[in-house]
Amino acid sequence: MIFVACGLLLLGTLFYVFYPERHIEEQHQKTRLEYLRERKDVLYDNLRDLNFEYRAGKYVQEDYAVQQAALEDEAAEVLAEIDLLEARSH
Repeated sequence: MIFVACGLLLLGTLFYVFYPERHIEEQHQKTRLEYLRERKDVLYDNLRDLNFEYRAGKYVQEDYAVQQAALEDEAAEVLAEIDLLEARSH
């Protein structure tokens, strides 16, 4: 009896997770500007996490500097593109 209940629960879960969405055309399509703003937020979170972990002693100075520079470079590119898109829209 427990196997039947577990099997039904498993089937229900798989159906819920993998059932295709019927109204895909009604879903909101992100604009490039929305995507970039989300990416900026993620990069800022990553920089905060990196600084916290460096202060906690999880990174050596060299690794921290390399990762920080890469994140800051990507953030600068994202911010530049956001500024460009916002200037075009106004």
